[in-house]
Amino acid sequence: MSEAERELVESFLEAYRHGAFPMAEPARTASGRPRRVRRIDWFIPDPRAIINLSIAPGKPGGFHIPRSLARRLRANPFTMTSDVAFGAVIRACAEPQPWRDDTWLDDRLIGAYQALHRAGHAHSIEAWGPPTVDGNRPLLGGIYGVHIGAAFCAESMFCRPEHGGTDASKVCLAYLVRHLRAQRFRLLDVQIANRHTAQFGVEAIPSSTYSGLLAAATTTHCEWGVVNPTWREPTEETAV
Repeated sequence: MSEAERELVESFLEAYRHGAFPMAEPARTASGRPRRVRRIDWFIPDPRAIINLSIAPGKPGGFHIPRSLARRLRANPFTMTSDVAFGAVIRACAEPQPWRDDTWLDDRLIGAYQALHRAGHAHSIEAWGPPTVDGNRPLLGGIYGVHIGAAFCAESMFCRPEHGGTDASKVCLAYLVRHLRAQRFRLLDVQIANRHTAQFGVEAIPSSTYSGLLAAATTTHCEWGVVNPTWREPTEETAV
């Protein structure tokens, strides 16, 4: 890793330690003209959205698994991996979607997160479909984020239902929560609560409360470890 890349990684980690995360401004202006250079802004939302890792999934106040997702997890339709295709996951998260033709990710941010991944500070979980005629498995969903101490800051996730990846991103999220609990992570940051994340029991807390949780978590050592590729019911989880 070059000196410039080390400095980039440390600058991102320092920002995350203070509760900030980056987003590139829209690729087009309000009038529809393409921007030559997209400004990158750093955000510290208040309130802040988290998933409570101290409560077992399925319990009041913990990660909520909707019935449809529970059925999907029991069916186990995907092959699950971690850190096998980090670059492919982040680029898939940056692809245009039917509900938006823009993304907060640009090449500079993608490069920065890939540098964080190479340095061991960013991870992904991937969901793969069955092998195609050429023997390759299609990547149907994924989630990625930044790991500092015992905190994990989830950044984005994607799925490809048109290729058989229905609920693949939700499955990745469930695996992420289970894995973080198994590794004794203290904090899972999901940034901003919305109608989509509300179905998973996301909790919105004041930024000041989040800052205290973040400070405690980022100064605690926690290994990423190996993600269990098979699912078991949340009731079997070991309490933290």
